[in-house]
Amino acid sequence: MTRIRRGYIARRRRTKIRLFASSFRGAHSRLTRTITQQRIRALFSAHRDRDIKKREFRRLWITRINAIIRESGIFYSYSRLIHDLYKRQLILNRKILAQIAISNRNCFFMIYNEITKEVD
Repeated sequence: MTRIRRGYIARRRRTKIRLFASSFRGAHSRLTRTITQQRIRALFSAHRDRDIKKREFRRLWITRINAIIRESGIFYSYSRLIHDLYKRQLILNRKILAQIAISNRNCFFMIYNEITKEVD
């Protein structure tokens, strides 16, 4: 019986998987079975860490806003600022507030003074 050459589809699929794992080290970039396992693991980690990244950035923005408020020397806290923002129905999220606080402190303190003046 003569030898039959297999098709190219499986080889094409394996090369596609290898291109994904080209940056991995050792057998994780060379052996097909370990490549598939590492690919599953990498995609799972990426999916999980997207949520963690959102969480970490929110914590960073809150920390920055709180630091700027407490640095001013006035006895005021982050939670009271957010509470007063909601009372005034101002649509400023934490990301924008943190960017304003870092880039333009005078503008941030103008917002801060308006909020505290109206609430009191």
